[in-house]
Amino acid sequence: MKGFQCILLLFSCQFLYTLALECEVIPGNLKQIDAGLGLVGGVNNDNEVFLFLGNSFLKINGSLKHFTVGPAGVFGVSPANVLFKFQSGIFRQIQGGLKQIDAGSEIVAGVTPIDDVFCINKDTNSIGPSGIIPWTQLTGRLKYYSCGPYSCWGVNSQENVLIKRNVMSSSCGGSPFLDVVNGNLSMVEVATDGSVYGVNYQGSLLQRIGVSPSNPIGTGWQLTPVCPFGHKHVTFDLGSLWVICSDGSIRRCI
Repeated sequence: MKGFQCILLLFSCQFLYTLALECEVIPGNLKQIDAGLGLVGGVNNDNEVFLFLGNSFLKINGSLKHFTVGPAGVFGVSPANVLFKFQSGIFRQIQGGLKQIDAGSEIVAGVTPIDDVFCINKDTNSIGPSGIIPWTQLTGRLKYYSCGPYSCWGVNSQENVLIKRNVMSSSCGGSPFLDVVNGNLSMVEVATDGSVYGVNYQGSLLQRIGVSPSNPIGTGWQLTPVCPFGHKHVTFDLGSLWVICSDGSIRRCI
């Protein structure tokens, strides 16, 4: 009898969870997506850049392999690892060379083609495109790095997940990296509200639960299935979860 009750309880929880997460397919095909402060953008396999305007993704000028938007602004990385910042209606080149960049907090951060990690403080970010930007190199190597309001999360080449606490707009270096227990991801994204989502090498989508300013490391990972055949990329903003499925299709969930 106890076994039957456990199975019934598990089924009920899964059923309720399915009802709670309402998703819709958004026309288009992308390989990477990012959302912040109500803006959503991404790039496709041809490195074309798109912004979500109205009810659809519209192509804008530029050729980028990674796009980010957030409190620090709008940035992109070209196929040649050249950095661009969106200013006055166009992407303008800035100093630096990264393969992935993040503007999800008031600082800008990212990783180079050889997995070195860099960041710039809020005041430095105000320097124009022609200025010499004093990037701060962090200790350690990561292949993906994302920052939120009170912590930054990264993934290394072994797909271990690490967290950096005490990151501030005036001190992007924060505390030393700490391992997140039992975490293995291919990419991780921290939203502007501190929410943490990631995708592992198997294509599973996970959310870090229990994350808060007083406990930025959270308490564990929770599977959040959205796509029928696996997930590629994820971002979250203003109550909407944006997911790129393994086939490049786009879903928005609330």
